[in-house]
Amino acid sequence: MKRVLPLLFFSLLSWPPLAAQEAIINYNNRFLPVFARQGMVVGPEKLATEVGAAILRAGGNAVDAAVATGFALAVTYPQAGNLGGGGFMLIHLAQGDRQTLIDYRETAPAQAHRDLFLDEHGETDQQRERFSHQSAGVPGSVAGLLLALEKYGTMDLRQVIQPAIDLAREGFPVSFALDYALARRQQKLQEDPEARRIFFREDGSLYPVGSTFQQADLAWTLQQIQQHGRSGFYRGEVARRIVASMAANDGLINLGDLEAYSAMEREPLRGAYRNFDIVTTPPPSSGGIHILQILNIMEGYDTRAWGHNSAVYLHHLGEAMKLAYADRSRYLGDPAYSEVPVAQLTAKHYAARLRGKIDPHRATPSAQIQPGAVLVPENEDTTHFSVADRFGNLVSNTYTLNFSFGSHIVAPGTGMLLNNEMADFASRPGMPNAYQLVEGEANSIEAGKRPLSSMTPTMVFRDGKPWLTTGSPGGSTIITTVLQTILNAMDFDLNIATAAGSVRVHHQWMPDRLLVEQGLSPDTIPLLEQRGHTVVQSPRTLGRTQSILLDQGLMQGATDSRRLGGWVAVY
Repeated sequence: MKRVLPLLFFSLLSWPPLAAQEAIINYNNRFLPVFARQGMVVGPEKLATEVGAAILRAGGNAVDAAVATGFALAVTYPQAGNLGGGGFMLIHLAQGDRQTLIDYRETAPAQAHRDLFLDEHGETDQQRERFSHQSAGVPGSVAGLLLALEKYGTMDLRQVIQPAIDLAREGFPVSFALDYALARRQQKLQEDPEARRIFFREDGSLYPVGSTFQQADLAWTLQQIQQHGRSGFYRGEVARRIVASMAANDGLINLGDLEAYSAMEREPLRGAYRNFDIVTTPPPSSGGIHILQILNIMEGYDTRAWGHNSAVYLHHLGEAMKLAYADRSRYLGDPAYSEVPVAQLTAKHYAARLRGKIDPHRATPSAQIQPGAVLVPENEDTTHFSVADRFGNLVSNTYTLNFSFGSHIVAPGTGMLLNNEMADFASRPGMPNAYQLVEGEANSIEAGKRPLSSMTPTMVFRDGKPWLTTGSPGGSTIITTVLQTILNAMDFDLNIATAAGSVRVHHQWMPDRLLVEQGLSPDTIPLLEQRGHTVVQSPRTLGRTQSILLDQGLMQGATDSRRLGGWVAVY
């Protein structure tokens, strides 16, 4: 029997409670974590993150808070929070000391086929692949959040979804961060009449910062879920409105696709690095495999002696990234459709072989690197949030529409943006996708298949106890963002705020370039170039972690404050 507890939400629209005020004061310095003892939510947007903290204060557990945050982000963070997308939720359950993963990645509709996005010349039609009704996979977010709540939550769906309904129906003040996100995508969003009607004023202009933004259609959709659960989204009037939009625009999703969708539980991937245990995301995410693979390679080096972000450290790290992403191009896909050699790719002896390929003094050109022989018998506006409760439970959740605002198309009458996750398949195996990732036959388009993802919610355990939970948006940079955040904490003892906000690098094999964030020492860049790296400075941060570290009875929370809008809410 789910508990139904009183929850006063609209106080969140005014200044936060005292504990949150203290968090705000502390977080003026981005290198200082926010501290709490009883509960914490770290997310990309203030109001939705405070919704999660309010659920914790009302007696809910980490899963209750995560589900409430997930639904609320669909309202307040429309560029990535969603009902129409999908993702992964990694859960640590204090009772039984175990971990599980909810896979609610989207699936290809039954009408999808291998050559779906190829034109008459055999080339990819990028407009159709990325910004059409055909680019939408069958959404999984609602099924995933409801499955997590049903199996591991303690509260009633009515209560955890009500704050999202209130935010959509009553509205909330437009933040600078939301204004900035809408301004960047204004032209593309206005190509869809329904998106234009919802996200902009009648004359097509932006809502001013501080004005009230209401979403009546989205409130109605959320109420259908509140009243009817899964059927309120995957059947009934919401489903009919989604399918009507598809039918009118050559889309693929039909009622059968929606009714057949199911979220599922998977066993997380596990690995060890020095004296730490890593629990992370399995396929159809590639992230967990390659985090473990790169950690296995780096474990053979004395990284502390090299120093944090030194040229020699970044050289070896970049070379390890190349090797992992080369393997990604051949072996990774939906395990229900192709065999993924997880054990071989994450084996210590395989990492030792790869380590032997790294020249300590010179970068190996990517063209000379092929996927390893293992003897087999995701735009950057994904979003992540982390939750810890007073009972010892943790949640690390990453979900997405793929690009910022997905396909930029709203299904009329639902208020819901459609994802463009079909672009995560390899429309032409062997050729780069939207993130310049080269992918193989294992990730070709096939009905019912889940597209390969980089989403990587991850937890780290120390001495058998939960120590760190984190994750990130960032498309193909998600994997390396999570990797460097946990390495910063594990190998260099950086506090979680510094670990989250330190300069990062990224290499994904193809194209052959080492992306570096602004702020890397100007002395380091020429040293990397002397080793043969093509160094390219990224105009923005690579990813953006939302992390909680647990140490000596305290929760330490941090969001990478170099990007707009992150928030740490405490109980």
